[in-house]
Amino acid sequence: MKIKEFIKHNFRHFNAATVVDASEAYVKHLDKGGKMMVTLAGAMSTAELGVTLAEMIRKDKVHAITCTGANLEEDVFNLVAHEHYKRIPAYRELSAKEEVALREKGMNRVTDTCIPEEEAIRRIEKEVLALWKKADVEGKRYTPHEYMYELLRSGVVKDRYQIDPKDSWLIAAMERNLPIFVPGWEDSTLGNIFVAHVIEKDLSNALVVKSGLEQMQGLVSWYRETAPKHDIGFFQIGGGIAGDFPICVVPLIQQDLREQCKFWGYFCQISDSTTSYGSYSGAVPNEKISWGKLTEATPRFVIESDATIVAPLMFAYILDM
Repeated sequence: MKIKEFIKHNFRHFNAATVVDASEAYVKHLDKGGKMMVTLAGAMSTAELGVTLAEMIRKDKVHAITCTGANLEEDVFNLVAHEHYKRIPAYRELSAKEEVALREKGMNRVTDTCIPEEEAIRRIEKEVLALWKKADVEGKRYTPHEYMYELLRSGVVKDRYQIDPKDSWLIAAMERNLPIFVPGWEDSTLGNIFVAHVIEKDLSNALVVKSGLEQMQGLVSWYRETAPKHDIGFFQIGGGIAGDFPICVVPLIQQDLREQCKFWGYFCQISDSTTSYGSYSGAVPNEKISWGKLTEATPRFVIESDATIVAPLMFAYILDM
């Protein structure tokens, strides 16, 4: 039995039924010629979402990505250091002293998975710094994802791959030259490393990496170019800035630039943030109508569940695996 058949047969009620409804609406959106923005919050790359997301990108089911700096870099970390990662199934039972021991070993813990400092982060620092320095000398400026694309295209880390490249969503995105928007990049390991090199005068200034505001300009350009030809959907994994940042592009164009443009044509969020007071991550989709992001006719869904479980199932359903 294919995963799609299994889900349709078993997922009949509550959040499970919404998985089917949202997946079917995603497929219909694409079948009508729509495009899809996917947003990645949390630690989806360390959760190895690339196993299914990369295939979604290759099969033209995803057309733009907004992600945190952590998700951008952690796909590369996993690519070059997977064999050195350490899984801790009983992470809830760790004492503070055991956490100190992990820190002293350079094992940065994300829930049940430890990212190795030397093998993952420091393994690519020299190569990324060389790209920053080259841009600095040439007086050029790029977005965070453009540096990552160049890192992968150059082949300088290819001999260090420790997973099948087909399971890297960033490689799939690079091969299709997918637009990626990375708001708040400074809230990432490479962002911190970048600032350290600026302070140490290895780089003349911080302008060699384009800011979040400039990336919003880029998002406006992409939306203006794409929306007249296609309805654009919004598939949000988690909450936070990865979702808050790009969904604002519609009211920006309509209310601040005073231009007509299409609203988002589909909306789905997978989140473990329950509906609460003042939480945007926990806000129901209807709230977005009042802000001029969605309309009353927009297909909209919220799946209150663990995205590390639900997203791969939905992607497999959409791919009809």
